[in-house]
Amino acid sequence: MNRVYVVTLAGLVIASMALGALSGCDSSASPAANGSPPAELPRLVHQADGRELMVLTLSQTPEGSIGTVKELPLPGILEAVGQVTFDDRLVSTIISRVTGRIEELRASQWDTVRRGEQVLSLYSPDFMTAEAEYLEGTSSGSPIGGPGSQSDVFGTPAGSLSIMATLKAAAARKLELLGFSPADIAAIRVPSASVWMRAPIGGIIVSKNVVRGQQVNPGDQLFSLATLERVWITADIYEDDLARVSVGQSLEAVTAAYPGDVFKGMIARISPSLDPGTHTMQLRCQVSNPGSRLKPQMLARVRIVTDPGLALVIPQSALVFDDNAYYAFIVAGVNTVERRQVAIADWNEHGYARVVSGVKPGDRFLATESLRFNALWHAAHGETY
Repeated sequence: MNRVYVVTLAGLVIASMALGALSGCDSSASPAANGSPPAELPRLVHQADGRELMVLTLSQTPEGSIGTVKELPLPGILEAVGQVTFDDRLVSTIISRVTGRIEELRASQWDTVRRGEQVLSLYSPDFMTAEAEYLEGTSSGSPIGGPGSQSDVFGTPAGSLSIMATLKAAAARKLELLGFSPADIAAIRVPSASVWMRAPIGGIIVSKNVVRGQQVNPGDQLFSLATLERVWITADIYEDDLARVSVGQSLEAVTAAYPGDVFKGMIARISPSLDPGTHTMQLRCQVSNPGSRLKPQMLARVRIVTDPGLALVIPQSALVFDDNAYYAFIVAGVNTVERRQVAIADWNEHGYARVVSGVKPGDRFLATESLRFNALWHAAHGETY
């Protein structure tokens, strides 16, 4: 029965240091200085598809040094790390709809306000003009048609629609567009250039962009408010886990800040795009936040109960980290191997790594001495490793 040799990461580092020490010895200890012929470098063979194979005598490799990529069952719990953000459906802003000046502020950043609460007083002649037009429209409701006016075929006085009523409706609509609520409009008695702007929702003021006396223009964002009764947790999952999740699936979230508390939620959105660099996709998880304890930018670990799946695994001893990437030496044929880049993910089994891309089930690989083979590959290219 073949044996698989597993080495720890510390062992890989020690082996790498030992290899560097051997390459750095002085010439008196080299094989050439001792009269023995230098070791023959492996031959490289370039394939038509762009691959580069290294020719080795695989029959002389130790027993158990060649393994096979296998699929193993994944646990029924899918875990992912995510970040807390505001639920954008519970975020609102106060913007200026006129050219004016900030007269007074009654709230500041991080304050909690109620819906309809006065936040700031804004001075603008546009307010006075719009209020005056409204009051003029309400000052007289006399219809145009009188007793002597002509009638249409139905006996209704011609021109019975009041011009004043039309002007009043237009003036009220103008005030609504300027941010007045129906209660604010009904309370107008005299024109005023100063108007209190109110909180559109109840929540926390997360950003304040103005100070007293500041000039503002239409479209300027003055305050931003949000509620934390419900938040998003945006988490990344690997591409091969996509089939295990679906919208509406329940989940639990835990944080370092509250390790004993479990926050309940569900998968609300799944990203339509894939990150080609990490082979991950984003989940947007809707999570209840009693007491507003979860804060934006806080890290959280999400646990999703799923059906067990399968994952490709490879021993860590078969991998070598070189040039900011992981590589494995795949047996491509008789006495030939390919140095192939692989992407790996988290795996809880000690001594093994989960492979996201680069290999497929049944691929044979060199399970041991990956550092030595990597040094041979660099040497065959005339490089020092």
